[in-house]
Amino acid sequence: MTMEILTLPVAELTARYRSKALSPVEVTEAHLERAELVDAQLAAFQLLTPDLAREQARASEARWRAGTPIGELDGVPVTIKDNFDIAGLPTRSGSLTTSDKPATDDMPSVARLREAGAVFIGKTTTPEFAWKGITDSALRGITRNPWNPAHSPGGSSGGGAAALAAGVGALALGNDGGGSIRIPASLSGLFGIKPTFGRVPHAQTGLFCTLASGGPIARSVADAAAMLQVLVQPDDRDYYAVPAPAPDWLGNLRAGIKGMRIGYSPALQGIEPSTEVSRAIAKAIELARELGAEIEDVGPVLEPLRPIFEEHWRAGFGARLRDVPRDQWDLLDPGFRELAESGLNVSGEALNRAEIARAKLAEKMAVFHRRYPILLTATTPVTAPRADILYNGPDYDRWQVAVPYTVPFNLTGQPAASLPCGLSASGLPIGLQVIGPRFAEGLVMRVSQALESAIGFDTRPPQR
Repeated sequence: MTMEILTLPVAELTARYRSKALSPVEVTEAHLERAELVDAQLAAFQLLTPDLAREQARASEARWRAGTPIGELDGVPVTIKDNFDIAGLPTRSGSLTTSDKPATDDMPSVARLREAGAVFIGKTTTPEFAWKGITDSALRGITRNPWNPAHSPGGSSGGGAAALAAGVGALALGNDGGGSIRIPASLSGLFGIKPTFGRVPHAQTGLFCTLASGGPIARSVADAAAMLQVLVQPDDRDYYAVPAPAPDWLGNLRAGIKGMRIGYSPALQGIEPSTEVSRAIAKAIELARELGAEIEDVGPVLEPLRPIFEEHWRAGFGARLRDVPRDQWDLLDPGFRELAESGLNVSGEALNRAEIARAKLAEKMAVFHRRYPILLTATTPVTAPRADILYNGPDYDRWQVAVPYTVPFNLTGQPAASLPCGLSASGLPIGLQVIGPRFAEGLVMRVSQALESAIGFDTRPPQR
């Protein structure tokens, strides 16, 4: 019964609040108890926040008893990645070099969730400054995957994905600057969407800020939609934010995909997925055909990105390194430090070349979507790697293995989602990526909803 409560869909959870079959306090206590239990094995939390969660749950319970809930997320337990500021709590960003001084204000996404009555269970782990597609740090150790703790849940929103897959939180707030929502969703058997850049306001600056989007990791498309409706509300602290969409912008998720023209890239950028991943994606493509979609193999679509964008990547972390006092550099993740130091002297000419290439890439994809409203690919070329693997090393190269299918759409700012579509022979999840043109989250989630219903993936790991 406890696991049933922990994994209830958002709409069912609030329906039970409305009927008084459950209370936010009861549900929050179940999630806090579960968090304590699983975190000892998974290291999914940087910080649990039981006092805050209980205070928010009591306030939500009072609103539901009075018949005055704030909205669809009132009393819903959420976890928040530890590179979002929550007022009164430290933001460590996975680094020993950051301060444990409490933040003074909520970041925009956190503010929207607080205003919606969500209950904050805790801050989830991230690698140092969200630099990689797995989750470990000297600050918290190795975060592990509930499907198999010997493996990583992915990153950099890995703690949120691990917690959610293990039954903690109804929703997880993450962000994605190179795949950091979609990768952990894929490797942890969950749904996650990176919205169009600017769709979800955030308060970040610097070279990487135009690559990143905040968004939900969830157990279903419907749950993610409920969270996204809240996250897109305006906040004037974000210079890049676009106007909030119409209230019903996600109201057509069950319209199906019959007659829709969809491009399918079996090996984006010419990078072949593993046999198991390829097989699972091919089955999902056949399901899409059975649902009436017109699917066309569109080949690799893109040229390899590494030659032009590697310096852009290094320069961004070099800029981040400059914010760390020199006498603390020895505390940094050695992989991050090596990468960041190599980016200190990237030339302005190199960055300019990358920005020009980025604009051309976005134009190429805009032209592509005139013919194919949706592009389907694998989310990652392989299943979850070992939890202790060396990131960007010989066994897990960033450009060839970790992010080749996700990072293009951070550069273009398009919405892209990952939904689970199968398991490997060893029982590790495989994700299908659904990509649409800018501002087409509704279309991306409509396709995702149709395929989610057809696939029928059980997001609960067998070991729980």
